[in-house]
Amino acid sequence: MAVKQKILIVDDDNNIAELISLYLTKECFDTRIVNDGEEALHAFDQYSPNLILLDLMLPGIDGYQVCREVRAKANVPIIMLSAKGEIFDKVLGLELGADDYMIKPFDSKELVARVKAVLRRYQPVKAEENVPELKCVKYTDLVVNLSNYSVIYRGQAVDMPPKELELLYFLASSPNQVFTREQLLDHIWGYEYIGDTRTVDVHVKRLREKIKDHANWSLATVWGIGYKFEVRDL
Repeated sequence: MAVKQKILIVDDDNNIAELISLYLTKECFDTRIVNDGEEALHAFDQYSPNLILLDLMLPGIDGYQVCREVRAKANVPIIMLSAKGEIFDKVLGLELGADDYMIKPFDSKELVARVKAVLRRYQPVKAEENVPELKCVKYTDLVVNLSNYSVIYRGQAVDMPPKELELLYFLASSPNQVFTREQLLDHIWGYEYIGDTRTVDVHVKRLREKIKDHANWSLATVWGIGYKFEVRDL
């Protein structure tokens, strides 16, 4: 029997939390509800969720701080929920390490779809599965492996959320090809993302903090258009 994936729902509005739990339970997820930030951090340690649905406006410790503290411990996927739809709030949430951001009120079916989409990106490749093609790109001092979601940079493993890794792989697998932000959103997110193309800028910024430009290659900005993985012949 398959083990149910666990979703930690953090929202101070218990009616909303119960409704979310109802829809997720129907999709065979196991859920736990907490109503404040401090309780969320305790539940994270005890419950070990596969994904966190995190409201931003919480009593005591707010959602941003919860996200910071969870990210300091683990790469568990986080979807932020908020009535605040300003671009600044979305960008801040993504910069802190959230995998997605949904604005209240939201459609329950879309929420379930996003939960499933984010979890798929975190699924390890099973040893018994026959993988027809190894999705891996290699450059000097950089190996990006999409088959097992790993990045080796200068001989060291680099932890990064799935969307960052997928963006890096997508760009690196098409060296010197320019992609618009809209194209990158479409390819990496895989569904109609309700947000702003600055989402791509945030993820590129985070990649550049972890993967510095190399003499042979770099993550290059093409002003007014988008980005490319630039490879130079030395």
